[in-house]
Amino acid sequence: MNNVFVFDHPLIQHKISLLRDKNTNTKEFRELVSEISMLMGYEVTRNMPLKEVEIETPIGIAKTKVISGKKLGIVPILRAGLGMVDGMIQLLPMAKVGHIGLYRDPETLKPVEYYCKLPVDAAERDIVILDPMLATGGSASAAIQFIKDKGVSSVKLMCLIAAPEGIKRVNESHPDVEIYCACVDEKLNDHCYIVPGLGDAGDRLFGTK
Repeated sequence: MNNVFVFDHPLIQHKISLLRDKNTNTKEFRELVSEISMLMGYEVTRNMPLKEVEIETPIGIAKTKVISGKKLGIVPILRAGLGMVDGMIQLLPMAKVGHIGLYRDPETLKPVEYYCKLPVDAAERDIVILDPMLATGGSASAAIQFIKDKGVSSVKLMCLIAAPEGIKRVNESHPDVEIYCACVDEKLNDHCYIVPGLGDAGDRLFGTK
């Protein structure tokens, strides 16, 4: 799988197991999504460029490093992607947050953008799209394209659980976009739910199941 990074960190895998459990309640589910997102964010930002600076400590002058280059932007896909924002913001408080909302046209079955609000300087930022589930890849591919159409050239996709079908579609539509996920599951079922998955992430996050 091209440009796909699957995390095997023990903490992430442990928390994903708790997330999958049908007996995990809404409060616990929400906390787990945030915690996993923060842990994944640590790895997603591993290749951020650094520059050397001089810092005056109480003892003397230290030559050390700070982040340089493009700044980050975080864009959750509504609504389930909202659950991943807090974890990322705890790790990256300097990041700006945009939002994108999509729905599927009942006749054409194609994703339609109904809301898109990005940071005014989004084109100058590395954008990380957040969505807990990468199922068919339709919404993710559309979101990536909508964001690219706004002038953004650097896009990454971060999800918790992915299906092979979704990965394939994003890879084919956007071979330049890196996909970060905690698990790649077996397949999609007839209703396009990831198997074994964790159910509807939005419903479990917001208590609407």
